[in-house]
Amino acid sequence: MAITDTSTAPTVRAPAAASASAEQTWTPRLWGVLAVLCAVLFLDALDVSMVGVALPSIGAELGLSTTSLQWIVNGYVLGYGGLLLLGGRTADLLGRRRVFLAALAVFALASLVGALVNDGTLLIVTRFVKGLAAAFTAPTALSILTTTFREGPSRNRALSVFSVFGASGYSSGLILGGLLTSFGWRWTFLTPVPLALIALVAGAVLIPRDRPAAAGGHDLVGAVTLTGGMLLAVYTVVSAPDRGWLDPVTLGSIVLAAALLVGFFVTENRVRHPLIRLGILRIGTIIRANLSIVALFGSYLSFQFMMTLYLQDVLRWSPLKMAMALLPAGLVVAFGSPFVGRLIDRYGTPRLIISSMASLTLGYAWFLGTAGHAPHYAFTILPTMLLLGGGFAFGFSSIMGQATEGIDDSEQGLASGLVQTSGQVGAALVLAVVTALVASGTAAGGEGFAEFTPGVNLVGAVALIGLALNLVPLLRRNHQPKHA
Repeated sequence: MAITDTSTAPTVRAPAAASASAEQTWTPRLWGVLAVLCAVLFLDALDVSMVGVALPSIGAELGLSTTSLQWIVNGYVLGYGGLLLLGGRTADLLGRRRVFLAALAVFALASLVGALVNDGTLLIVTRFVKGLAAAFTAPTALSILTTTFREGPSRNRALSVFSVFGASGYSSGLILGGLLTSFGWRWTFLTPVPLALIALVAGAVLIPRDRPAAAGGHDLVGAVTLTGGMLLAVYTVVSAPDRGWLDPVTLGSIVLAAALLVGFFVTENRVRHPLIRLGILRIGTIIRANLSIVALFGSYLSFQFMMTLYLQDVLRWSPLKMAMALLPAGLVVAFGSPFVGRLIDRYGTPRLIISSMASLTLGYAWFLGTAGHAPHYAFTILPTMLLLGGGFAFGFSSIMGQATEGIDDSEQGLASGLVQTSGQVGAALVLAVVTALVASGTAAGGEGFAEFTPGVNLVGAVALIGLALNLVPLLRRNHQPKHA
């Protein structure tokens, strides 16, 4: 039975679920299922960071401009963020195992094709297809995890392990990207292929078969309006800095995107089997989790993007040296995340998310306050990376746990797809604005770190808003009068 519209529903269900999960035995097969899911998350993160390092080499060989190169990244983001909700809903309706394995096969094939093409447009198309595949593997993997591991300590532990591999994949991709690019950028596309095939075979053997939903259907109108609206919104924000915000095409795109999204909400209130049961959006913890993931991903990934440009283009560091400078953040996540599950059990997700946002805010403030014209690594960059790594470690598992706790198994795909959509689309939007600010700083004659200052101010503000969003409700609850 699905949860109704009360924001206290997760709290009511949690004790029983936690009690049951305490008795769950982690068998070798259960560990194997978790390993497969972690491997796919690792691949997603590995792919993004490796390709980012290889972009200059790709542009030189294929003759792509900077504008074209950005679509190698944005094509993936648009495909990924735009179809995550459809991916999660499809998994609920057709079966999680079936959708997961099919999407993983497409991911492997697109990686192989991307390594073989010699045309920039085709390369961008393969990146978009990989994003589409990830839009189905990511929410399906999380829903398999949340339905395999019972709510409470067992699920929190699994989510902590899960998040380690995301951080490890991103960190490994930075280093591998620097090494593989020296042999040729195509190796950054080929490397995920055998790993994806191994995960595909292991998943077919280990992931238990599940039954599709007994009732339900595809909300095609909702899928088209939601996907089209989000794709167009992200495209508009990404392209507007070059075209101009008052350009007729930009204004028309904004109006059309808004119309599509309004049409989606109208549709969801009328169709028999909606893509999103709008009642889920009345659960306060889920709303906060989705906004928190925007603050986490949007600020963290945008700052990493700026650091990549700053360290390589301004300070003239090599790709490998740059990767090693950013590595401490990934190491904190990798080694700290396994302990987050225990902290969630003891303190709950709200306090952990507040700690995450506070650590992120302090990290950006420290960098702004100490960077100067030539930041010292040990005094500025290293402390910043440690604070950001701590913020991500506390935040990712806690937000994912809060976004799915108390949700019926039949809607786990919806809940996990919703929070991951918020993270990806939110990160794309924040990054687009940050890129515009950096470009404006460069056009205004800013030199060195000065051209990046507006962007760092923005990511700091995003993290601060995330902190306030979670801190205010907790303070209100603590100050409510207690009745006998």
